[in-house]
Amino acid sequence: MTPETRKTLANGLWHNNPALVQILGLCPLLATSTDTVNAIGLGLATIFVLTLSNTLVAATRRWLRPEIRIPVFVLLIAGAVTVVEILIQALAYPLYQSLGIYLALIVTNCVIIARAEAYAAKNPVLPAAIDGAAMGTGFALVLILLGGLREILATGTLLAGADRIFGAGTDWTIRLYDSEHHLILAALPPGAFLCYGLLIAGKNVIDTYLKRHHP
Repeated sequence: MTPETRKTLANGLWHNNPALVQILGLCPLLATSTDTVNAIGLGLATIFVLTLSNTLVAATRRWLRPEIRIPVFVLLIAGAVTVVEILIQALAYPLYQSLGIYLALIVTNCVIIARAEAYAAKNPVLPAAIDGAAMGTGFALVLILLGGLREILATGTLLAGADRIFGAGTDWTIRLYDSEHHLILAALPPGAFLCYGLLIAGKNVIDTYLKRHHP
């Protein structure tokens, strides 16, 4: 693995994480993170779209006139989203229904258009694809952590509804505590913001610790 690839992966997963550092894509991040399964589904879709759209943008960048590049980027991203929509609708229809409009709204996710403009449009195909995969994975991990945290607090379970992704009869539900003592706030929009703030605070604490002890 080259130093440039390691840097790209580190930026996407931690140092320049689109959700915790750039604070992009908050609409799907907060709206679909009500449970872990929804978060996993949208996270995988985002990784797919980011990787494919970055690849397409990098492959066509030499032929794009500056004045039309943004509309073309949106068109390429919309094509990638259409592909992932069809795949999810065919392979995991309950998940498709659960994600609803937020699956199609990946087209307007600021993370994707930002990476197309800031990185893919200026780099070859392979580095652009790696950047897309890294940024998508970083976003997906935060989405899954947020979904898991909110599900645990709101219902006392983890991975409830896994059949939406893995098919009927799949039951991976982990019950952590009695649901009579759940914190319903975590399932509501204000709880999404509070949990998200805790994740950002946690990253800042870790960064501060690493900076002090490993300068």
